[in-house]
Amino acid sequence: MRIKEVKTQELFSCQNDLLKPLFDSCEFPWEILAKIKTFVADFLASPSADFTEIEKGVFVGKNVKIHPSAVIEAPAIIGEGTEIRPSAYLRGNVVIGKNCVIGNSSELKESVLLDKVQVPHYNYVGNSILGNFAHMGAGSICSNLKSDGKNVVIHAEKDYQTNLRKVGAILGDHADIGCGSVLNPGTIIGQNTRIYPLTMVRGVVPRDMIVKSMDKIVERKD
Repeated sequence: MRIKEVKTQELFSCQNDLLKPLFDSCEFPWEILAKIKTFVADFLASPSADFTEIEKGVFVGKNVKIHPSAVIEAPAIIGEGTEIRPSAYLRGNVVIGKNCVIGNSSELKESVLLDKVQVPHYNYVGNSILGNFAHMGAGSICSNLKSDGKNVVIHAEKDYQTNLRKVGAILGDHADIGCGSVLNPGTIIGQNTRIYPLTMVRGVVPRDMIVKSMDKIVERKD
């Protein structure tokens, strides 16, 4: 089994000019989650000229498409070329990179998406980070709150205390989540790893793997 990577630089290659300072400043990705509100507030106080405020606290880049039925609660930052499809719901403190797809009836809150992420159908993404080209199949969920309400712990080769009550999933670049899968609080998926449909995942999954079930994880051969 490969090493379970949990550091920001091991999971993401952030080339997005807006987000790069945030990612570079955090050794671990859950530290990014703790800084989202401050990051967004700082942006709103001094917004980039590349973004337009379409309503109070909602900034979009060039060529962003937003369906009239979508609901976007401030604050939100949406990168150029991104498409927000019918009945999508952005619940505040959401930062979306370039050329992403937020699909029908998908809900996001307090999350960061890098570039070319697809959250296309009936997805929930709460307190999560999705890397470049990450894809969530229809109905897959990033669960962000433990049933006992305690702070989330990241379980890798050792345990990492996040000191956060809400932590969803952290998907490395090119991670692919199958339809109907549930990612439990504090789950980390390594780069290029695929999760089979209808899989319940918890803990840290290394890069370049295929998860058929939690007791059947194999290396990718392609």
